[in-house]
Amino acid sequence: MHEKNPKVDVFLDSADQWQEEFRKLRMILLDSPLTEELKWGVPCYTFNGNNVVLMHGFKEYCALLFIKGSLLKDVNTILIRQTENVQAGRQIRFTGVQEIAELEPILKAYIQEAIEIEKAGLKVEFKPTAEFAIPEEFQKKLHENPALEAAFHALTPGRQRAYLFYFSQPKQSKTRESRIEKYIPHILNGKGLND
Repeated sequence: MHEKNPKVDVFLDSADQWQEEFRKLRMILLDSPLTEELKWGVPCYTFNGNNVVLMHGFKEYCALLFIKGSLLKDVNTILIRQTENVQAGRQIRFTGVQEIAELEPILKAYIQEAIEIEKAGLKVEFKPTAEFAIPEEFQKKLHENPALEAAFHALTPGRQRAYLFYFSQPKQSKTRESRIEKYIPHILNGKGLND
């Protein structure tokens, strides 16, 4: 059994929901070579400093999020891709402690496989940013403003993708245009969506 991180104790003690489920998942995770940390406000389990799995809760379920879940074989077909834009991470969702207890041997196998992926140094092949659709409203702005286009292309691929996803989400063109206008100064200043 690996060492408990006191920061995770605080997280668990203050959890409004899924406390019992989190505690069960924690025991499973600590029964592996992973190191327990708290990152992004949630328990994160690492191997040799690399993030392997997160434990987090939502309104309808709690979940284990495998950072490189797309590389797991998923022989039990229990991994969930949160949205079509998620390329690497995969979740296993739970709504009760009994469900976790029944899946414990399978969860341990998935955790071990994720560790083996880290040991092997495997990387997720991300789809190039150029393959993502640029909303028509944003394409028009880029065409009209060469400085904006240069600033956008100078951003990291991850920042570019974040903007493209955010600008593409609304169904109405007016809402897309509003989002684009709001973030033009950020892009011109070389900042990402959440910077």
